[in-house]
Amino acid sequence: MKLIVGLGNPGSEYQDTRHNVGFMVIEKLAKELSKEQISWKEEEKFKALIVKIGDVILVKPITFMNSSGEAISSIMHYFKCVPSDVWIVHDDIDLPLGKIRIREKGSSAGHRGVESVITELKTDQFVRFRLGIGRGKLFSTGDSDTSHIEKGNAGRAQHGRHKWDISFVLSRFTRGEAGTLKHLIKNGTEAVRIALTEGTDKAMDRFN
Repeated sequence: MKLIVGLGNPGSEYQDTRHNVGFMVIEKLAKELSKEQISWKEEEKFKALIVKIGDVILVKPITFMNSSGEAISSIMHYFKCVPSDVWIVHDDIDLPLGKIRIREKGSSAGHRGVESVITELKTDQFVRFRLGIGRGKLFSTGDSDTSHIEKGNAGRAQHGRHKWDISFVLSRFTRGEAGTLKHLIKNGTEAVRIALTEGTDKAMDRFN
């Protein structure tokens, strides 16, 4: 069994933001894997939306990004999965827009959602599909009031990061980026499908 999780923030205010590109890929993957109409089921006990397709469980946590690990840990234990069964699909500000990298372990690299997963699973030994969202143009902290974000649970880590990173990942893609975003979602979905059918090594050979 595979537990494939797209990271993102719930709510219409975060829909289609850069930080939610993991949700976008998981939603497309669900449509491609299922022969029937997809219906995401909200499981309050897991704090997540779930679709089960064969031996694959697709998950969208509704805990907000920075607490994603709580939902994943509870689902993993309920279905008696081990960390190696868990695949995480998430945005990556350190990769150029449209690029994909697949890793089988490692640090969170400052991504609070991944950091939460590592904390709750007590290991970094799980697969990540990193989706490049690029970096915004640097602006001074005085140019944007992000206090409401920092107090919340939606953004990225502050240690080693700038306030502009938070505003950027919570922004929406521009019209000029629409084509690249579509390509990223398509390739991200394909990367997960190849990993499912042919193994992660094949997916890494193709996309890394």
